[in-house]
Amino acid sequence: MTELLDHLAIGFSLALSLENLFYCFTGALIGTLIGVLPGIGPLATVALLLPITFTLEPVSSLIMLSGIYYGAQYGGSTTAILVNLPGEASAVVTTLDGHQMARQGRAGPALAIAALASFFAGTVATIMIATLALPLAGVALRFGPADYAGLMIFGLIGAVVLASGSLPKAIAMVFVGLLLGLIGIDINSGAMRYTFGLPPLTDGINFVALAVGLFGLGEIIRNLEGSGQPSVLSGKIGRLMPSWSEIKQSFPAAVRGTFVGSLLGVLPGGGATLGSFASYALEKKVARDPSRFGTGAIEGVAGPEAANNAGAQGSFIPMLTLGIPANAVMALIIGALTIQGIQPGPRVMQAEPELVWGLIASMWLGNLMLLVINLPLIGLWVRLLKVPYRLMFPAIIIFCAVGAFTINNSTFDIYMTALFGLLGYFFLKVGAEAAPLILGFVLGPLLEENVRRALIFSRGDPMTFLDNPICAVFLALSALLLLMMAVPHLRRGRREAFREE
Repeated sequence: MTELLDHLAIGFSLALSLENLFYCFTGALIGTLIGVLPGIGPLATVALLLPITFTLEPVSSLIMLSGIYYGAQYGGSTTAILVNLPGEASAVVTTLDGHQMARQGRAGPALAIAALASFFAGTVATIMIATLALPLAGVALRFGPADYAGLMIFGLIGAVVLASGSLPKAIAMVFVGLLLGLIGIDINSGAMRYTFGLPPLTDGINFVALAVGLFGLGEIIRNLEGSGQPSVLSGKIGRLMPSWSEIKQSFPAAVRGTFVGSLLGVLPGGGATLGSFASYALEKKVARDPSRFGTGAIEGVAGPEAANNAGAQGSFIPMLTLGIPANAVMALIIGALTIQGIQPGPRVMQAEPELVWGLIASMWLGNLMLLVINLPLIGLWVRLLKVPYRLMFPAIIIFCAVGAFTINNSTFDIYMTALFGLLGYFFLKVGAEAAPLILGFVLGPLLEENVRRALIFSRGDPMTFLDNPICAVFLALSALLLLMMAVPHLRRGRREAFREE
């Protein structure tokens, strides 16, 4: 306990500096903004802002990028409630009861409960991160190369299983990411791999060009296809503070949502979205009258909103302690730190304690800022919803191009960004989610390195991965996850074939 308090003291001393308070507030504000504006999302925003963060101190850039991610969970509820259009994927279920409350003249209490439940969940998740960080890092320090290889395979399989859409497409995207990660100089032999004689590819594909293209330009092209402007709820929002009975109704749901979101956020492939859907399903299960849901039940707002915030912050645990991204946003953050010469994982907690504990302390401050930002500025967010997207996208494209160029001062990176933008749009059109590709790209080189090291230590014996108990457990869990996902998929295929006959 004394060690934990000492580390928290270090963290708050950093987080409370004027510079880091500014970046924490900036991240929270930008996160709320992109959560409010439908069609942008934290993934594209973090990708677009990566170039800026390389000019900052690592702890400042991590604080700002993290604030964008969990801040978007707050902002997403605003459009879900007022417009019936989720600003962020994790707010989809909030539309079911939140917008019904708004139509009944209860938009104020719905927005307030969403903000309060998010703050409660964020606070609990921050405490959980602080409590679990040191023990998990201590366990991870005992991992050998084979153990890390098994853990990364488990992370990739988890991302595949929990990805939305087709299982074969998700597996294919992981393999595409792994192949892209192989481009460049082989770290062991020094040989060129898949560079096609292009000198700029000697160091591999620029991570920023890949991320900005797939999630920035790809999303812009898709959003330009959208028709019309969302209709914002007319009339006054009314009182913000919920009644005592509404608080009593929503508090147990917020507690349950916090627990569900924290648990699912830690899992590979988890995060905010999975927790919110699971929380809504749980609330319908435990409700005395499930028929209330979908007609304005306040528990249907409190539970999912708590879950998506707890899930967003819980996903930092495997990233910080194991160096394994739980979702695509965490993969982008790992990429940002790697470019700055920092590899997240158990050793970074010893080598860079200020980085880890400064982030943990800033999370609580960021959640407090978000509570202040969201409720008083609701009128501003409503006005922003009326800005046509066609007026915003030119500035975003220019920002993408400048950001891609400034990393290496290379026009080649701009061409690569445009290429990956078209590729990202193609993936969206064919229903292939790009998030597993990014996870494969980030984890691929680490997986290759650890597999090779394990084989060198075992003198080329592949049985080392099964002889090692920890690695064998991760491989068994990976196989189990794939089997759980593949069996329903095969059953559906057989039913369809039977009907055709």
